[in-house]
Amino acid sequence: MALPRPRFPYVQKRHRVGLLSMRLWWRHMLFWGGAVIVGLAATAFALSGDYAHAVFRAVVARSPWLPLLVTPLALAGVAALTQRYFKGAEGSGIPQTIAAIRMAEDSKRDAVLSLRLAAAKMLLTCVGLAGGASVGREGPTVQVGAALLYNLRWLVRFPRHLMERGLIVAGGGAGVAAAFNTPLAGIVFAIEEMARSFEERSSGTLITAVIIAGLAAVYVQGNYTYFGATSATLSGASGWLGVLLCGMAGGLLGGGFSRLVLAFSKHGLPGRAGMYMRAHPVAFAGACGLALALIGLASGSAVYGSGYTEAKQLLEGSGEVSAGYGLWKILATFVSFISGIPGGLFAPSLSAGAGIGQTVAGLLDQAHPGALIVVGMAAYFAGVVQAPITAFVIVMEMTDNHAMVVPLMLATLLATAASRVVCPRPLYKTLANTYLARVQPPA
Repeated sequence: MALPRPRFPYVQKRHRVGLLSMRLWWRHMLFWGGAVIVGLAATAFALSGDYAHAVFRAVVARSPWLPLLVTPLALAGVAALTQRYFKGAEGSGIPQTIAAIRMAEDSKRDAVLSLRLAAAKMLLTCVGLAGGASVGREGPTVQVGAALLYNLRWLVRFPRHLMERGLIVAGGGAGVAAAFNTPLAGIVFAIEEMARSFEERSSGTLITAVIIAGLAAVYVQGNYTYFGATSATLSGASGWLGVLLCGMAGGLLGGGFSRLVLAFSKHGLPGRAGMYMRAHPVAFAGACGLALALIGLASGSAVYGSGYTEAKQLLEGSGEVSAGYGLWKILATFVSFISGIPGGLFAPSLSAGAGIGQTVAGLLDQAHPGALIVVGMAAYFAGVVQAPITAFVIVMEMTDNHAMVVPLMLATLLATAASRVVCPRPLYKTLANTYLARVQPPA
């Protein structure tokens, strides 16, 4: 009986032909082009958001009382557009992206990651910033990046595992990398927060998208650090005590913030107030805008927008920020988030964490308060999202301070542990489950 011929030569020949396939190269070129578009879209979003907030700052400069009129109208208008025309654009965008990965029906996934919704996400977030909302653009950029890469499948056929999961994860990671100019944080965030696992088949896709999107953003904006560079380091035993205090305070406050957000997302307000909120979401958004304007008055107009300017001033010691800024910023971000308008939590959380670090540094004899401000940023962010690796990597890259790696790691681990005591369920994962239950109810 003749033995069958080995099939290895055929496999090798087929592999050689595949490398020369025009279809394969066309797929690669489209993917690389899509990653460039993600980087350019993130850059356009960043510049538009900065301009929108500058417009609001001009309004406040004219009179600090004007937000009492402008902010409620802006939040109510954005909520009305979101509820009527762009369902799915509300909130951060990260829970929707995580939910899209888990959706069984292609039609549901197509709706969440449509280009129409991505464009609305960018526009409405900018309108919210122009109205003073305490939101960031980085979370929405995740949904925009995922939508841009995911919709490449209409131009060329990708392998099944990429169409269902890989393109979404790669687009989200590329969005973070381009928004912050933090390529390593983009990769870590995609693995730790979005995918919750590392697939060997998709690893090259993820890294390639992050690198190309990051290069495209750097080409337009230059090679910058998001919050500016700082060389501040810890000094003495009081510095390490500050790390422990920042870790615990950031974790408890971040966990408390997440628990309140999750409780509100699931149950809303109690009693008649909750019934009114569910029946009149636009009016509720206007009420949130009024509350935000009152918080702005109480804080000296410091809590509006993403908090980028205030955090940079704290790091560089180039401006006066009130001692209670961290708590005011947490409250303003909560009110903005529950209003139902599009907007993320990344930058506001980092800014609030800078305020927490400032408070801890004021309690201790710390020669370089900038070091504890950096630690506070990472600790509170880790407390909110419960993703310690992403937290310390993103802060390390954004401040270009590699000497603080060990303190940042310690603070984010402590903060995550403390946060899980207060809020056992991770914020983005739980919000994704809530969104899935709403748009894809069980049979």
